[in-house]
Amino acid sequence: MITLETQFIGDIKTIGTFAIFNTDLRRLFFASIVVLLSLIVRQVFRKFILKVLSRTTSFGSKENFIEYIVKVIEAPARFLIVVLGIWCAITIIDFPPESINLLNRIFRSLVVFTVFRVAYRATDVLAVFIQKISCRSEIKFDDMLMAFVKKCIRVLIIVLSVITIIQEWYDNVGGLLAGLGLGGLAFALAARDTVSNLFGSVTIMIDRPFKIGDWITTSNADGVVEEIGFRSTRIRGFSQAVMTIPNSVMSNESITNWSKMGKRRISFHLGLKYSSKAEEIQEFVSYFREMLRKHPEIHPETIIVSFEDFGESSLRVFFYFFTKATSWQKYLEVREDVNFHIMAKLQEVGLEVAFPSTTVYLANNIDEKII
Repeated sequence: MITLETQFIGDIKTIGTFAIFNTDLRRLFFASIVVLLSLIVRQVFRKFILKVLSRTTSFGSKENFIEYIVKVIEAPARFLIVVLGIWCAITIIDFPPESINLLNRIFRSLVVFTVFRVAYRATDVLAVFIQKISCRSEIKFDDMLMAFVKKCIRVLIIVLSVITIIQEWYDNVGGLLAGLGLGGLAFALAARDTVSNLFGSVTIMIDRPFKIGDWITTSNADGVVEEIGFRSTRIRGFSQAVMTIPNSVMSNESITNWSKMGKRRISFHLGLKYSSKAEEIQEFVSYFREMLRKHPEIHPETIIVSFEDFGESSLRVFFYFFTKATSWQKYLEVREDVNFHIMAKLQEVGLEVAFPSTTVYLANNIDEKII
């Protein structure tokens, strides 16, 4: 049984033999001239026409629509010029009909490849223009979403180009696709983890619990998001180690996004000795209520300083407030400043911090009477 590959190799040999031995030398000469002219046109197109187009400006902007179009079509157009030159040379040689059928398929496949190559390269231009439109409107697209959409469009373009080229070589495309479907089913079962990661990445893109550059904490990682791909998310920890977590895991985890904090909480109890006087504690509490309200780095909405209760070994004063700064370093600086104010005020008022302690009372000389 003759396979498609064997037939293809035989057709190529037949074409080569015909072109060399059965073609008029004049036809070969003119065909060679046409191919040479296509190469010259290719160079002219590259050096002159593209340069003239790239220098054209619109609306006084450096990066205009024409420049983007030039970047997209430059390489595919030069390739297509050579393909057209070779095709014109083939028509001059006048191959037999059985060879022309194969050459037609090759030519159409190359044209389809060029068209889809332009579409593939145009995704970069599409992303740029969407970003520009979003900057001028209320609808905003972040970098993470744009990168994901661009990857999806490119995958779709590749799949469509492969199917279109297959249609040029196989008459019964439905049967081929059905066979590929059975094989694809087995492949999908073997790659179910990859599929779950893909759906996990879609979930992350829709919910957007974080974006590139955010500081997040999960049960598996703590650091800054560097990349969100189809399969996994990369997080760089504060020790500069990179953690790669599958998106199927990320989409099912509880995530704390510290970058979205508007303020940062400080909450603690201060224990004072039981020998402290009520007037001293009242002065201490009133001072810090006012001081925290006037502090430039303390959020003014929620400030609580209160003599809360009588503890086991101390009188407990409760502090509850928020810093405006969310970065760890600035947060520690504000907390340190408040602590120094507490120490200074304790010395000024004469209060002392209580340490956890236990007092034991012993009863002596107690007469016991047994009845």
